[in-house]
Amino acid sequence: MTVLLPGVALSDHSFTVPLDHADPDGRTIEVFAREAVDPARRGDDLPWLLFLQGGPGGKSPRPTSADGWLGHALRTHRVLLLDQRGTGRSTPVTARTPDLAGELHHFRADAIVADAELIRRRLTDRPWDTLGQSYGGFLTLTYLSQAPEGLRTCYITGGLPGLDATADDVYARTYPRVLDKCRRYLARFPADAAKIEAIADQLRTHDVCLPDGDRLTVRRFQTLGMMLGTGEGAQRLHWLIDEGLTDDFLHQVMTETSFAGNPLYAVLHESIYAQGAATNWSAARLLPPELADDAAPLLFTGEMIYPWMFDDIRALRPLKPAADQLATSAAWPSLYDQDRLAANEIPVFAAVYHDDMYVDAALSLETARRVGNVRTWVTNEWEHDGVRVSGGQVLARLMDMASGRI
Repeated sequence: MTVLLPGVALSDHSFTVPLDHADPDGRTIEVFAREAVDPARRGDDLPWLLFLQGGPGGKSPRPTSADGWLGHALRTHRVLLLDQRGTGRSTPVTARTPDLAGELHHFRADAIVADAELIRRRLTDRPWDTLGQSYGGFLTLTYLSQAPEGLRTCYITGGLPGLDATADDVYARTYPRVLDKCRRYLARFPADAAKIEAIADQLRTHDVCLPDGDRLTVRRFQTLGMMLGTGEGAQRLHWLIDEGLTDDFLHQVMTETSFAGNPLYAVLHESIYAQGAATNWSAARLLPPELADDAAPLLFTGEMIYPWMFDDIRALRPLKPAADQLATSAAWPSLYDQDRLAANEIPVFAAVYHDDMYVDAALSLETARRVGNVRTWVTNEWEHDGVRVSGGQVLARLMDMASGRI
């Protein structure tokens, strides 16, 4: 079935893939993808662009029109919006899944890339281009490690991972960036410090419940710092704090912190860095004292997942046993073939955001130096969400680099 929206024709696809690609005759799951094309070019033989969504555990965008990066891509490409395994309309993963932790070992970058390459071969006999946002950049380097023959050109926005960085390495680099973002936020909105303390005092002395029944604790309140990693995040957080403990405030906090729409993000988050060793709840172990829930002034945390979340948050409680097993598991294969990446010949064009709170720019640039044929654009004009909010400018810049115009 094809749906026509302003400037874009959308068609649904479903692909049967092995749960474990090492056992192609074993259990299968469905992976959903949505094809997007300019309605005037539906019959044209266009190159494919695979969009690799950020996450982990995030479904692909649901377009309402051909705007932003998608509109720019549709000028030259047929785009595939992939619901990575376990997300969106792909076969769901729930707490009722038998041996959930064992199954989730098959939901990392290596399996997603194997899905993508199987799907590519069913759609086209030619290599395709990829656009990897955030975690999608991690997927891109795994793709270049596993199946570079399936790739023509790769675009990465805010997602060059450390090739051998552990979770501890990542948080040792990103926690200082979180502290810096918090301090910049309070310097910009100094009156918010007293409002934050007043809210925290209420949460410490009273049982304040969110609309879904979860208690709002100080440590859950602190996780609103995730917002500070986006372009307008500081402004959004300011106006939320300005509300005080109103019903609207509580509803917004529930929406921002519930993980109801992407529980896999929480349960898989640290494992995306694991290669041959357990993470052992790295973010909790490395939490700086300045970010404790009794610190003064009270500051916000960032893109970190903590074991207490699986006790305090309704959508995550059923996943607690699996999350604990994944945190202590060392059965994680390598995601990157460093020799193959060093010899890479597929052109890669990567936007590195200088002030990125989620992905350390210095680590990204180190990776760019270690992978062959990578060209970077370092910018402080955009934050981590630049490809989404720039109106297509970020992707246009990378495509101009690929065409030789820049």
